[in-house]
Amino acid sequence: MTSATKTYIDRMVAWESAGWGDQKNAVERLARRHQIPFWSLEHARTRAKTIKDDFAAMVRSAYLKECERQIECLRHELEMERAKGAGDDFADLEREAEALVAKLVEARKAALRRAGR
Repeated sequence: MTSATKTYIDRMVAWESAGWGDQKNAVERLARRHQIPFWSLEHARTRAKTIKDDFAAMVRSAYLKECERQIECLRHELEMERAKGAGDDFADLEREAEALVAKLVEARKAALRRAGR
């Protein structure tokens, strides 16, 4: 569970970061957004040898929420492309995005139940 949790944190930081040197700021933004203590995230990201299950579930829930956010950004991009009138049909992509969001929401709810939130 420790390596998966670290991977989740690293991916979120990479998505949130504006570039080299912005990692701590990205962790701060993620901590605020997901109501997880900054030092807990930073310790898990850099030094932790073990991670408690409830914290891992909180991080997984935050990761799934960030995945939803990424999908929302992609959906917005699809809407912008459709508005350009390129004639491409994005309906199948939009349906797949909707289905993926629904799966992520269910997975996040399960992670929150495990975290006791």
